[in-house]
Amino acid sequence: MPAAALYAAGAGLRSWLSKPVRVGAPVLCVGNVTAGGTGKTPVVIALARTARAMGVHAAVVSRGYGGGLTGPVKVDAAQHRASDVGDEPLLIAAHAETWVAKDRVAGARAAVEGGADIIILDDGFQNPTLHKDVSIIVVDGQFGFGNGHRFPAGPLRETLPSAMGRADLVLLMGRDDAGIADYIVGDIRVERAALRPEAPDSLVPGTKCVAFAGIGLPMKFFATLRSIGVDVLAEYPFPDHFMYGQGDLDPLLSEAESLKATLVTTAKDYVRLPAEAARKITVLEVGVDFENLDLPNELLARALTHG
Repeated sequence: MPAAALYAAGAGLRSWLSKPVRVGAPVLCVGNVTAGGTGKTPVVIALARTARAMGVHAAVVSRGYGGGLTGPVKVDAAQHRASDVGDEPLLIAAHAETWVAKDRVAGARAAVEGGADIIILDDGFQNPTLHKDVSIIVVDGQFGFGNGHRFPAGPLRETLPSAMGRADLVLLMGRDDAGIADYIVGDIRVERAALRPEAPDSLVPGTKCVAFAGIGLPMKFFATLRSIGVDVLAEYPFPDHFMYGQGDLDPLLSEAESLKATLVTTAKDYVRLPAEAARKITVLEVGVDFENLDLPNELLARALTHG
């Protein structure tokens, strides 16, 4: 708790000293209040796809957590690796123009100079330097807000009243097992969505598999596999954003072979795999189903109007 108080004081000082900058294009921020595991990345991809369908040139801007490049740099899936730009930007870049920059304002400006009509800010809700026209908070309905304490005493990046005072919408992912409604502060709008497994033909119901994941909440991935009827014989959680070496994967490949099972992981993990191992591993991708089908168009239109 003392460390959490110091963390809060530092964040508050940074916010007080910062004046949000406008970059010449509207900014739609997709963020969260907890540290990872909410389903934010699939939401970003869904919004980028919707923008393309609307004829709007959207560019995703990310800090590139885990990547070594400072940026601004436009992500090239053929050239860059996760160690360069981070796993999430590399995954998003397969669906939309993506820029990585440790300085979010510089990244957004580079995207606008490149012709972007709108910036979709991947994370960055707690970053006070870039003006946001519309901000949404993605919340996992199973995990919720954990113990309700700020980091490092808990998973919160900031207090809930502070977050909801700046957000335009809470997007609740999945069933509300955590009782999110009890934590809603004020009259903030709440919408619902769910992750949709997009299983390849090799993962039909009854398929035996060995599963591994290095994401915010690996158990969610293992549960998703079971929800589509896959027989999970063994599961291996790794730390979030874990950079795999061949030595980490050889035992898993051997176990899967001995069990006559498929070795499977997430799309986010797949971009962090060595090429030699990746060829032998199956990916379960996920999409997003919005309860309100018009929500992505509405959010983009609102941001474009405000910008």
